[in-house]
Amino acid sequence: MAYWKSSSFTVEDNDKRSTIFAQILAGAVYQSARGRLRSIAPTFRRSCALTCPVLAAIYVHRKNVNPKKFFAELKRRKVYKVAIGYAVGGWALAQGVAQVFPVFDIPNWAVRLIVLLIVLGFPVALVLSWFFDLTRYGIVRTPDRESNAKIDIAQTESANEKSIAVLPFSDLSPDKDHAYFSDGIAEEILSALAKTEGLRVAARRSSFWFKGKEAELGEIAQKLNVEHVLEGSVRRDGNRVRITAELIDVGDGFTVWSETFDREMQGIFAVQDEITRSIVEALKLRLDISASPTSRSPDAYDVYLQGLFYSDKSTEEALQQSLEFFERALEKDPQLGRAWTGIAKAWLWLADAYVPPRQAYPKVREAATHALKIDNDDAEAHVYLGEVKRILDWDMDGAAREFCRAVEIDPKSTPSNYFSAAFWAARGKRDEALAYLQRTSKIDPASLWVNNSACELYRYFGLYDEAIAAGERALQLDPAFVYGEPLLAALYRETGRFDDAIRLYEKAENLSGRPAFGLAITYARMDRRDEAVRALNAATANRRYTPDCACPCRTGGA
Repeated sequence: MAYWKSSSFTVEDNDKRSTIFAQILAGAVYQSARGRLRSIAPTFRRSCALTCPVLAAIYVHRKNVNPKKFFAELKRRKVYKVAIGYAVGGWALAQGVAQVFPVFDIPNWAVRLIVLLIVLGFPVALVLSWFFDLTRYGIVRTPDRESNAKIDIAQTESANEKSIAVLPFSDLSPDKDHAYFSDGIAEEILSALAKTEGLRVAARRSSFWFKGKEAELGEIAQKLNVEHVLEGSVRRDGNRVRITAELIDVGDGFTVWSETFDREMQGIFAVQDEITRSIVEALKLRLDISASPTSRSPDAYDVYLQGLFYSDKSTEEALQQSLEFFERALEKDPQLGRAWTGIAKAWLWLADAYVPPRQAYPKVREAATHALKIDNDDAEAHVYLGEVKRILDWDMDGAAREFCRAVEIDPKSTPSNYFSAAFWAARGKRDEALAYLQRTSKIDPASLWVNNSACELYRYFGLYDEAIAAGERALQLDPAFVYGEPLLAALYRETGRFDDAIRLYEKAENLSGRPAFGLAITYARMDRRDEAVRALNAATANRRYTPDCACPCRTGGA
């Protein structure tokens, strides 16, 4: 089996095999002419035996992998199934031709020609089956399994891992005007707990989805798949802050730990650290966090929390407000690196729907770079810088380094895993993308954005059933989610559910005030020309800008 080694594969060997292959084809034609069609099966086997080593040598040489993996790759790409199916179908066709043609006095050369074409088509079928796969939704290219970058996808949960959800704290301030502050305190505690080894923390978007909703703790725990819930309240009056926190074991309903803290604003950082440490001790885990820097400005922190509050909203007005608050926070404390990260985040989402990317992404780069100068272990800043390198610079190697670094710093982070999934999907690395996507779904199961993104990626890979399920989950979480309808509508259209697609497109237009091009496409697919033209004209007239890129993981689909 020396010919399996890439080093032994030469042009001369290829010429010899071509000659042998031609002889086999001639033999097959001769056998068919004499009516001995049963002997074609060995001919197919010999043809495959000579064709596959050539493919194997090329694959091994190009991929630089163990030749044994070639057989596994043949199985994954369904080459075996195609070979068997082609051989059986070809033999049946040749047998039928040999029996039927003489009845109609068709010359023998026609029989020989058909058999020759069948045999010639065999290696072509093998090659096509290597590169393409036939799915229920059409022919798609089979993605490579190997990745050029080293990816460490660690397990996010184990049998002994404990879990917790940090719910948004209630605002008990006299004027009920400090929701940003109570949410911010809960989010800061959540972020600190997420760094605890052996503790799985439900992501912010999933936990905060329950804000303002009447849901039992058992229901929350079931949806987020957690054992413990931390809830609390914040009362702020002037410079005084009272924070009450309670850790509950959902299994038996008992309080594991609770405490009330009365502090001046200057002591807010110490309170957050104390709550985090108390929870970790109550769960019998270990936490290694450094004490909060005494130089941090409470005023800057308060303004930063306001920016954080608005940056998690999807409207253009809210995102612009968040930028104003983050910039004010930096005026009060230039070393508040998370404010720079917040600016990068806001510009990234503005580029997604409101601002031309070529205008927004340089601002993302500037802010993320500033954040990393202050704290090089800021996982989110690495993520946003990676997006700039991917979208604006087309520096895929640089982007891969940023995303891998983000996951290395914070493997439980939703942005780290979600954007890694989007990156590898754009590179056509299906296995890596789906692995990161599945991990994101475990971390953030009740997130609109995660489910909507899962819908996008599953659609991109042709997994339409999974895509529709994820899209419908997103709309169940929030029926007014303006980014969800167009994507799910496109999926309905692509699977022939035109009426459902039109209904969702019209709903999306009512919510956002922006007609969708997808509605025109749907009418066109239904041969409703006049309605398609009207929808197209309306969408064109309302278009604000044409995106500079159309990668499958940054657009909502038509």
